[in-house]
Amino acid sequence: MTSSSTAFNQAVQRNLRRNYLVQLAHGLFGQTGFRLIQAPTFIPAYVYTLSGSELMVGVARACQALGQALTPVLGATLVEHRRRVLSLALVVGALMRLQVLGIALAGILLSATWNLVALCLLLGLFGFFLGIQGVVFNFLRAKTIPPEQRGLLAGLRNALAGVCASAVAYLGGRYLIEPEVLGNGYAAVFGVAFLLTALGLSMLALVREPDSPEVRERSGVMARLRDLPALMRSDRNFTMYFLARALGSMGRMALPYYVLFAGTRVELTGGTLGILTAAFLIGQTGINLIWGILADRRGFRIVFNASLLVWILAVLLLMQTTDLLPLSFAFVALGTGVGGFMLAAQNLVLEFGSLKNLPMRIAVANSVSELTTIVGPLLGGVLVMSVSYLPVFWIAIVFKCAAIVIMTRYVSEPRHR
Repeated sequence: MTSSSTAFNQAVQRNLRRNYLVQLAHGLFGQTGFRLIQAPTFIPAYVYTLSGSELMVGVARACQALGQALTPVLGATLVEHRRRVLSLALVVGALMRLQVLGIALAGILLSATWNLVALCLLLGLFGFFLGIQGVVFNFLRAKTIPPEQRGLLAGLRNALAGVCASAVAYLGGRYLIEPEVLGNGYAAVFGVAFLLTALGLSMLALVREPDSPEVRERSGVMARLRDLPALMRSDRNFTMYFLARALGSMGRMALPYYVLFAGTRVELTGGTLGILTAAFLIGQTGINLIWGILADRRGFRIVFNASLLVWILAVLLLMQTTDLLPLSFAFVALGTGVGGFMLAAQNLVLEFGSLKNLPMRIAVANSVSELTTIVGPLLGGVLVMSVSYLPVFWIAIVFKCAAIVIMTRYVSEPRHR
């Protein structure tokens, strides 16, 4: 081991307790706020309220996914040559949060038509900066937290954020959306989301980041794109993980339509929306503590497969429900499956290959994952308008089953290699 690697490992261990607690606090506030934007309830219901069109729900989510798909490779080129990336994470994090503030202000200041246009544009910009931040923050976490402790940290971050986000979602639906606070209750909820995420970003500034022991020479986006074939050929295990993640992500095509389907079974008031959002977030983030502990003990590969299976079972339950109580249980199960899948997909990539090439591996995995999310919701919207919700749900299940098969047969646990 080189002297720089030794110094790096010593710095990681010396600052581990502080960085662990700081990233826990960052996740508590930041994820609480972002869950209100990312949950498959508030934004889809908001877009449907503004437009009356299922297709526009897919368009809005596709705008975010497009922005998120375009920038991970850019994020990798911004990171790879830097010894430290914390300052970059803070700048990009601030730009993300400004889009959330813009969504809130647009809802208060603009007419419905212009609000819808602004919402799609701001979601696209939010995705643009989120694509960069996904690379930067995951690289920062990989530098500061050892692999065997990432699962519990991710689980705790999600669990604590889940409790808070569930409460905020319920109260927001009941006391902000139903009485139309500020003339637009949805905008008020997104304003709360901005304040929470801004507080989370202030926590991130307290991280103590060690210098990377090795970095790549600075290169442009096109040069790194030309390196992709060699990167994929060099590690078949990573390539098959990449394919499994893409197929699992294609299963997210149905995600914006779960709450609209629920609206065909019960009246979708602000209170009902708050309950379903809280149920989803309890499952998505609360159960992630169990997923995280399982990942630390057995690896993220088993979490990937198990969470997709739970997600499939949750959709089967959703399709059979007609009342609010079973719908709430279905949304808890949906959150459990979706949350576990995202936890495993985002953390498994950190365990392939060397630290030097990690930003690019994160970038390519995130980009393709989001590219599928552009196509998926649009295809789903067309199918919903022309046929019904059920074909969308069944097609998404087929993609998830394919992901399980590939992960089980062709991907070995990278932690044990």
